[in-house]
This record gives sequence, structure tokens and C-alpha cells, in this order.
Amino acid sequence: MLSAIGRAFRTPDLRRKLLFTLGIITIFRLGAFIPAPGVDYGNVQQCLALGNTEGGLYQFVNLFSGGALLQVSIFALGIMPYITASIITQLLRVVIPRFQELHQEGAQGQSQLTQYTRYLTIALGLLNATTLVSLARSGALLGNCPVPLIPNDSLITIILLIITLTAGTGLIMWMGELITERGVGNGMSLLIFTAIAAGFPTSLGEIFRTQGATVFAFVLAMGVVVVALVIFVEQSQRRIPVQYAKRMVGRRTLGGSSTYIPIKVNMAGVIPVIFASSMLYLPSLIAQFNTPQDGTAPPEWVNWITTYLTSGDHPLYMAMYFLLIVFFTYFYVAITFNPDEVSDNMKKYGGFIPGIRAGRPTAEYLQYVLSRITLPGAIYLGLVALIPLIALVAIGANQNFPFGGTSILIMVGVGLETVKQIDAQLQQRHYEGLLR
Repeated sequence: MLSAIGRAFRTPDLRRKLLFTLGIITIFRLGAFIPAPGVDYGNVQQCLALGNTEGGLYQFVNLFSGGALLQVSIFALGIMPYITASIITQLLRVVIPRFQELHQEGAQGQSQLTQYTRYLTIALGLLNATTLVSLARSGALLGNCPVPLIPNDSLITIILLIITLTAGTGLIMWMGELITERGVGNGMSLLIFTAIAAGFPTSLGEIFRTQGATVFAFVLAMGVVVVALVIFVEQSQRRIPVQYAKRMVGRRTLGGSSTYIPIKVNMAGVIPVIFASSMLYLPSLIAQFNTPQDGTAPPEWVNWITTYLTSGDHPLYMAMYFLLIVFFTYFYVAITFNPDEVSDNMKKYGGFIPGIRAGRPTAEYLQYVLSRITLPGAIYLGLVALIPLIALVAIGANQNFPFGGTSILIMVGVGLETVKQIDAQLQQRHYEGLLR
């Protein structure tokens, strides 16, 4: 392994790509600690020291920004607006026929969809920046901190702060595309990987400090097991054989080859977990806005939401979280994988599944296999997402428990994909790749 890494850095072209990627990642992490204009960095650190920022609506966004959100830095919004814009653009393909036509046009259509995603990212960044500044001004961002985060909240300062946060989102998006174009791996995924990995030392250090060495060793051992299981499931797939009939074109015989359609056990990735988390944040957000500020008792339904749907350690919350993940897994797979389209493409190029007639029977067979294999994938996603909540109950760890939920799914997925790309580039120049 070490010799393979040495070969990678001895290859000039690959070394240049790796160093460029590491340079962009370094800039991304530095930006997470540069305060936005108008923000009092000392007051921010004083509020963070009070420890009132666990859980809540923006803890999830803070995870994807590598802690930059609660630092109120120039990269406070992180990559989350781009993720949201990408998901919205993908879902709009089902609603807007023009988006589906662009998706089917190939590289040119994909380029147009990417441009729409960029515009939507800036719009969402502007909206999120406005919300973030409002929370920072009121003090609700860091658990009703007594000291002001923005001492001078004049109109010019607020506008400058919103523009800076939105520009930070645009800069992160540009850096991610630079990595994709000139570096190694998918740029956006690598930036998300970096943001999540940056929180691991803090989370593990907090567990060691509060729970002791025994619990810390148990968490590490369980983390190794969870990572191994996640890698196993992420690599698992159902291969449906496809045979292409022979056909004569002039004097040449084409076709006659066999291949397969790989259907992954976890086709939806981490998207259902994000959807389910967002849906469960809505009740707590509504309850927060309906809590009286004058000290009077809140309504009964607000107390119910606060008791059962806020902290994450209640069985009702866990059950709803699990069921929502299963539902959104089926929903997202149904949107992204169209058996009728796959069947039509196979029929167009003379392909067929052995033992299955072309056309409608092929689409029905694909739908049958998809529904069967999506169930274990949905259960797997739900169980992995519940690991931090179970840890919260079992050992009192916070909801940013490192070995579970979206963090471990994203890190393993991005890590496997990046290693495969480096391995493929090594094999182009050497007989041996990064992996053996």
C-alpha cells in the first residue's frame, strides 16, 4: 500500500493532480475559520464555550460545513446549498418534461442542467445566508447566547454579511468543480468528505474526555465493524445478465456479446437520510416559532413535540426516523431508476434478459427485482442512521457520533470512489494499481 502511494507521487501527472486537490482542500478548511465581516470572533468562541449548540435544526448543516456554520465564517453555509440544489434539479426531471429532455440529450443537456443547478445554488445560498444572519442577530444560532455575535447590526453590515456568505457558497462550488476538472475524484464529494472528517477528532476527543478510555476503545472497535459492514453493503449489487443478439451490418457481424445491469443494494445513497432528517426537523422548527418569549407556558402540542420529536432519544422519534428513511428510499429509487426506459434502450439496441421477453415483460421483471433489492437497502440505511441515536441513549454521546448516520455513509462512499479513480489512473501507467 505504501509503495503504491509512493508510485502515485512519483508519477508526474498524478502527483500534480493529487497536490492540486490537497491544495484546494487546504483552502477550504482555512476558510472555515475566517470570520465573516461584522462578526465578533471572540463573542462567537465565548458562546461556543457555553455548550448550548448540541442538536437543533442547524446541527445537520454544521456537519456538512465542517463546523464553519457555528463559527459564522465566510464558508458558514458550506456545500449544503449545492446539495439541495442538485436534489431539487434531479427531482424536477419528473415534474418538468424539459429537464428530462435535457437529461437525455447527453453532454450538452447535462451541461445546461449543471448551469441551472449553479443558479439555484446561488439563490438558495442567498436565502440561507439571510436566515443565518437573522438567527445570528437574535442570538438563537448559538443557543440564545447573552453576548451579541454581530455588535454593529447596521443595514450596510447586514447586506455585506449576506453577500459574503453567498459568495462563500459560490466559491466552494467553484473549488469543487476545479477538483473535478483538474484534480482527483469528484470535487463536491471530496469537499463534503473533508468537512465531515474534520469533525472526527473533536467528536472522538469529547467521547474520551467525558466517557473514559473503556468507552472510547469500545467506540473505536464498533467503528471498525460499522465501516466494514458499510463497505460490504455499498459494494454489493445484483447483476442482471443481458445478452445482445447478433446482427449483420454490411459484411460485418455485430453484437452477440453479453453484459449485465448492476443494481446496487443501496441505490439511493445518503439522500433518504437527508430527506428524513429534514422532515423531522420541521416539527421542532414550528414548535420553536410558537414558543412564547414572555415566559408564559407554551401550548400543549408544543410540549408534546419538544418531548417526543426534538432530542432524538425517544423511541417514537427513532421509529418515525426509520420509517421515513424506508419510505424515501423507495421514493428516490422509483424516481432515479426507470425500468421502462432501461427496457426501451435494451430493445432499441437488440438486448434482452435471458428467459424474459423484450418490452413490457422486461420492464416488469426489472421492477420486481428492484422492489425486492430495495427493501434490504432501505433497512440497512435506517439501521446505520439510527446508530448515533442509539449511542446517544447508550453512552450519552452527542448526535454527531462519528461512526454512523450520514457521516459514515458519505465518508465510506467517497473514499471508495476516490481510491478507485486513483487506482485506475495508476493502472494506466503501471501494471499494479493502488489496490491489489
